Amino acid sequence: MHTLADLYAYLSMRITENLQENFPFISVITHVNQEYVGVIINQDQQITSFYDYTSIKSDWEKSKFLELGEAWWWESNRQIPINIFLHREIGVFKYAIKNFSTKDVKVLLGPCTSLNDIIVKRIKRKSITLIRKAT
Repeated sequence: MHTLADLYAYLSMRITENLQENFPFISVITHVNQEYVGVIINQDQQITSFYDYTSIKSDWEKSKFLELGEAWWWESNRQIPINIFLHREIGVFKYAIKNFSTKDVKVLLGPCTSLNDIIVKRIKRKSITLIRKAT
C-alpha cells in the first residue's frame, strides 16, 4: 500500500525528470527553506543572482522567458551568463532578478553559471638560469 508521501515523492521525481529533459536551462534553488525556480545568472562567493520564473508577470512574458532560456542554452557555450549573452532581449526581465547570499543558497537542480569560472587567470612562471661561460 502506497502512502501520500510515496505519491508525492513519485510526482516530484517525474516533475524533476520532465524539467531537466524539457527545460535543461532551468535551475531549482532553495534559500532559507524556500524553493525558487528560474535561471541562475551568476554565483560567486558572496552573491547568487537569479531570474525568478514565478515573479514573471504574464503568461506571454513567461513564454518569452523560456524561449530566451532555450536560445541561451543551445546557442551559447553555457558558461556565459544569460544576461550577458542575451543582454538586450533579457533586459525586460530585470524586475524578476533576485539576489541571495550564496552561503544560504543550495542548488538542487540545473546549471549554475559563474563568471569566476571564466576569469581564471593562468600565470606561467619562467625560470631563468644565468650561466657564466668560462673563458
